[in-house]
Amino acid sequence: MQDIDNNRSDSFNYKKSLKKSGNDPLNKFLKVEKYINRPLASLVVRIAYNTPISPNQLTFFSFFLGLSAAFTFSRGTPLYFLLGGILTQLSSIIDCADGMLARSRNQCSSFGSHLDLFLDRVTDFCIFISIAFGYYTYSGNLKLSVIGLLGAGLYLLQINLYYITNSYTQNHERGETGEARALLLLLILILSIMNRLDICIWLLIGETLAVNIFRIFYFIGLGYKKENKEQ
Repeated sequence: MQDIDNNRSDSFNYKKSLKKSGNDPLNKFLKVEKYINRPLASLVVRIAYNTPISPNQLTFFSFFLGLSAAFTFSRGTPLYFLLGGILTQLSSIIDCADGMLARSRNQCSSFGSHLDLFLDRVTDFCIFISIAFGYYTYSGNLKLSVIGLLGAGLYLLQINLYYITNSYTQNHERGETGEARALLLLLILILSIMNRLDICIWLLIGETLAVNIFRIFYFIGLGYKKENKEQ
């Protein structure tokens, strides 16, 4: 992903930089990446396109912004919540820019795509944990903060079940959950502006419980269906 392709065009091609929408049904309804994040990310890519900046460097910059957001959320004041929401959304936008830069330059690589997924999971976990901790610092509501910590753990379980299911079905597509993640991070920004991270915590625990239950039954259903076909 790091080597510049000397045969590439000197100008950025927005259409070429876009990824396939994938087969996830949610992509038909969620359009945060398509209409908000990617148009904004294209501005970053246009600046970086003819520079030595690599897609992986943008990935690490997105990760840095995500960790910065987590730190600010942990401070536990409305001003820091607002700053954390802004940094979270900036991280989400740059997270789109790295892949767009790679595709437009013909620099896509297996390591680059896995690095993106790897750091995204670390970023998400740190942000959710920090929201729970910061909300406790702000409100003193230990019960809701514990629920926030549980939601962070269930979110990681949700991601693990998703990739285990993909491994079983031999679905090697990546980035299918990008729209759902983009919506979640945008909601964090909106609720940070409103100073209602309590709603964010309730949404997280509700979403992760529902999705984990669905994925468990979905996986079992796939197994029974496959066994019946093999008999």
